[in-house]
Amino acid sequence: MTEKYFIPSEYQNQIEKGEVTWKSPSNIALIKYWGKEANQIPANPSISFTLNACATTTNLKFTRRKERGTEFSIDLFFEGKRKEDFKPKIITFLERVEEYLPFLKQYHFIIETSNSFPHSSGIASSASGLSALALGLMSLEKELNPKMTEEFFVKKASFLARLGSGSAARSIEGDLVEWGAHNGIENSSNLHAIKYPYAVHSVFKKYHDTILLVDKGQKEVSSTVGHNLMHGHPFSQQRFKQAHGNLTKLKGVFEKGDLKTFIEIVESEALTLHAMMMTSLPYFVLMKPNTLEIINKIWEFRKKTNSNVCFTLDAGANVHVLYPESEKDVIFQFIKDELVAFCQNGQYICDRIGFGAKKM
Repeated sequence: MTEKYFIPSEYQNQIEKGEVTWKSPSNIALIKYWGKEANQIPANPSISFTLNACATTTNLKFTRRKERGTEFSIDLFFEGKRKEDFKPKIITFLERVEEYLPFLKQYHFIIETSNSFPHSSGIASSASGLSALALGLMSLEKELNPKMTEEFFVKKASFLARLGSGSAARSIEGDLVEWGAHNGIENSSNLHAIKYPYAVHSVFKKYHDTILLVDKGQKEVSSTVGHNLMHGHPFSQQRFKQAHGNLTKLKGVFEKGDLKTFIEIVESEALTLHAMMMTSLPYFVLMKPNTLEIINKIWEFRKKTNSNVCFTLDAGANVHVLYPESEKDVIFQFIKDELVAFCQNGQYICDRIGFGAKKM
């Protein structure tokens, strides 16, 4: 399969106007995607839990223009207010996907979007936001081409979302989603994500993720800058090899329900992501003192109780605390008693595994 697979032929219908609403979740990577080639191609494969509570809802209204424009025509609203500073990112996205959605300049779009989590919470909203927008645009294309299959719809939505934000490719489906070519995973692709196709033990079916908001400020380093630092990084090739190896190990972990090895892999991946940032040029320390306090508390609690709580991190200071459903009461009490004190203003988000985007 190549990108040309997603370029449509002539459309069967002509749609004058309409609207559609999609709610799309964020996701948390277990094997981290860090480093990319041109056109948002990942340098290594990744796999993630789709979340449930952290989501973006996007309403897309479209009206056919009298004449095809030379520029994109959009009005953008975030949580009820016009948001001009979001426009450049959306325009960049539309430029990237226009080849695959050739109708874009034939319509005026009103995009109204809102998050279920505070925008300033430090939770990346690009995955949920751009996947929701990609799904809205795909809904219009399906009206233009009603013979489109559901399988193609999902695959192309992930492909388009990826062109806006790599991790957005993993937010279309759930509960466990893989993205990036890997020799051991059938039908895996750099072009779009896939629902993980192999056996998964029941212990991983109801996993919880409590997100501790250590630092709610703007990200110190944009994802684009961070990914670009992997070009010429002295340890990049070893890192990419490590990601492939960890994904291979996870196949057995998921099948057997091996929580101890799951914890080792997930925490190692999180710390490696930050190690790559600390050893790049320029270099960055994205953790905060309270991030380390939380990690040490988790390690102490796990050693003392033999529990299966663990952490992962995105490219920032916040901590995702992961734990199985069977231990939720004990671990959530531990979180409230010992970890929330290290959160900014005591703020945290309770989330759990979700099952992908929904048309509203």
